[in-house]
Amino acid sequence: MPRSRSRYGRYVDGPDPLAPPVDLAEALEAISEDVMAGYSAERALREFLRRGGRNSEGLDDLAGRVQARRRELLDRNNLDGTLAEVKELLDTAVLEERKELARDISLDDLDRDFRELQLSNLPESTAAAVSELATYDWRSKPAREAYDKIKDLLGRELLDQRFAGMKEALENATDSDRQAIAEMLKDLNELLAAHRRGEDTDADFSEFMDKHGDFFPENPQNVDELIDALANRAAAAQRMLNSMTPEQRQELMQLSAQAFGSPELMAQLGQLDANLQSLRPGEDWSGSEQFGGDQGLGLGDGTGVLQDLAELDSLAAQLGQGYGGARMDDIDLDALARQLGPDAAVSARTLAELEKALRNAGYLSRGSDGALKLSPRAMRQLGKTLLQEVSDRLSGRTGQRDTRLSGAAGELTGSTRQWSFGDTEPWDVTRTILNAMRRDAADEKTVPEEGAQRPSRRAAARMHIHIDDVEIVETETRTQAAVALLADTSFSMAAEGRWLPMKRTALALHHLVSTRWRGDQLDLITFGRYAESVAVEHLVGLPALREQGTNLHHALLLAERMFRKNPTMQPVVLIVTDGEPTAYLAPDGDSLFSYPPSLPTLRATVAQLDRVRRLGARITFFRLGDDPGLESFVRQMADRVDGRVVNPDLDDLGAAVVSEYLSARRADIGNYWGA
Repeated sequence: MPRSRSRYGRYVDGPDPLAPPVDLAEALEAISEDVMAGYSAERALREFLRRGGRNSEGLDDLAGRVQARRRELLDRNNLDGTLAEVKELLDTAVLEERKELARDISLDDLDRDFRELQLSNLPESTAAAVSELATYDWRSKPAREAYDKIKDLLGRELLDQRFAGMKEALENATDSDRQAIAEMLKDLNELLAAHRRGEDTDADFSEFMDKHGDFFPENPQNVDELIDALANRAAAAQRMLNSMTPEQRQELMQLSAQAFGSPELMAQLGQLDANLQSLRPGEDWSGSEQFGGDQGLGLGDGTGVLQDLAELDSLAAQLGQGYGGARMDDIDLDALARQLGPDAAVSARTLAELEKALRNAGYLSRGSDGALKLSPRAMRQLGKTLLQEVSDRLSGRTGQRDTRLSGAAGELTGSTRQWSFGDTEPWDVTRTILNAMRRDAADEKTVPEEGAQRPSRRAAARMHIHIDDVEIVETETRTQAAVALLADTSFSMAAEGRWLPMKRTALALHHLVSTRWRGDQLDLITFGRYAESVAVEHLVGLPALREQGTNLHHALLLAERMFRKNPTMQPVVLIVTDGEPTAYLAPDGDSLFSYPPSLPTLRATVAQLDRVRRLGARITFFRLGDDPGLESFVRQMADRVDGRVVNPDLDDLGAAVVSEYLSARRADIGNYWGA
């Protein structure tokens, strides 16, 4: 039997079915970083799409390639290709005629001298010379053929401007072919004129296409599609004419009369352009470009390049996404592939799928005001990512393997979770068996494939436990905690680049408390000129505040209020700040600001710190920066309340805060205060 052979190549029929799914984790992390830096979720999404991912092009990359392609077309080409070709044919005709005159012995000297005089005194203008030779009686057959090629070339080029491919299609055309062209133009102008008056019918269009459809490979389905295709090409032809120098335009207009040796052709084309401009005034009929290359373009090819430039401009606008209501679906993937290649279309399609996936997966949602924002699911995913980073830093600092943050053996929390490699907590047998039974029941409902043997009753009665069925119980070693994270939001935090690390720290701690120790109470308190207890979603999207004031006094008041609402919990205060207190809350509710710190500010802050300490709170200061005044203040305050001072690097802030929280939870409180 003959051996069969197969060939393999790039998959081109749409998206690659074997391509990996879009990386939502990378996109969500990047978007969340920008949101925490002060961007809106909508802008953060747009910025990520502009930048792209680690292994994928972004909109800016594609837009850069579009601009490079545009520059290449302008720098490589010029618009005198047809004029240069006409001049070459003219020079050939004159040279061949002179050769014939020199060797033609049948000519008398007077006739020869007269002809030589005509050829020697031709105008410098190519168009004028071609026009002057229109009535010349050529003695040389090659010379006449070269001159006739000028008229044929001009006719084909002028038609190629309006109907792509005509130059090649009409090469070596006969008189009947030219007659068919003239008849098509006449019928086309009549159809367009009737359409402009509103007098055409579908039957008129069908009749026209039945008769002249071979001239329109685009296969328009109605008269509007026909007009769109023609107007786009005709507008590009007009822009090409506008891009020529005045001398080139004048030469071309004079030469046009020689096209096919028929002035009627120019009349029909002029009428066609007038009809199209009237029907599609929105096309760019007045634009122009600056060409500066060495490669001459004919009229048809030049018009095609002008169409390419217009398409590139449209792609640039689509990739820029700078207009109202812009969506990734607006990008013309076919045009992008046509101009930049299939890889560019794949990149754009990937970005579009990423945008849809972020919305469809529920990571982005619309608020009551219609603005796009990170959804609770996105907040949980971001918190999980940040907490994992913190865990990696903690394990790296201790030199041990990954530390589980869910609580060591001790008192049961009542919560369970799926087993992960490295867990040492006891199994929750009931939930593990229940998971196995549910999975086995689901497997039994599955219809076996034809011919497959059903399991026996004894085999079906057995229960198989898979590793995915196993759940473990969560434990903790001490009582519940009420944790107040006091985050400085004064302007210096943003000015010194501490804004984003502060938010990342708060989100990581929030995720740890809400997923691992659900019985604990966490209150995020921001303090600038005033203090405020905020939800984590509000803190993540909080823009940098340009206000003076570090009102630690007010923040401690809110922390005390939270502790008194949870009297059975162990109070923990974590203070992240980069400046001394410069404001305090007066009895009338006003924030009184003073820099340098005033004595009343310090007295109010110290007094409030003492009240929090008397509630049994464990207090830790996280000092950011190297301000001597702050260093002295926090050291004295920590000594006063038997607290701790940590001076972490910004990259290590999250790990330091989480480590302190874990330490406060697990430490024996009596031993701690007695240490």
